[in-house]
Amino acid sequence: MSPTSHQLPPRIKRIWGYSTLGSFLFGLVATGLLYWAQIGWHWPGWLVVVSAVITLVEPIVEAGLIPYRYRFTHYQITPVAVEIQSGMVFKKRLAIPIARVQDVTLKAGPLLQWQKLTQVTVATAATSHTIEGLELATAEQLREHIMQLAQEARHD
Repeated sequence: MSPTSHQLPPRIKRIWGYSTLGSFLFGLVATGLLYWAQIGWHWPGWLVVVSAVITLVEPIVEAGLIPYRYRFTHYQITPVAVEIQSGMVFKKRLAIPIARVQDVTLKAGPLLQWQKLTQVTVATAATSHTIEGLELATAEQLREHIMQLAQEARHD
């Protein structure tokens, strides 16, 4: 793989959209339970109002930010580091030294499997970092490439 910056596949936006829908449904359930508690046990009514506002506003903001999240999420593999960049306002650029890589894991939940995508988790002794939503073939190549670079770095 060349040391150029790579973007996630466009299908990851659909996964993020379904995640937003899940947040909305969770908020509806929580608001309904608070409403039920307010009626049955006379809890303060403002709790229901605050919960309803959060339930409506949070998914709208999250869904609106999906195109920007996609635009500003990149990864790059160089001979010395795995670099992951994300964030629009608060940019985060992470460099994981190849020599510190101990494990590269591929995993996919039901939504990622449905879209034929997988997560690549790069682990060091101290922590792990994830590149989410890559094509399976790309993820397998990436795993092999990172592990080969890590093995070469250890022998130097």
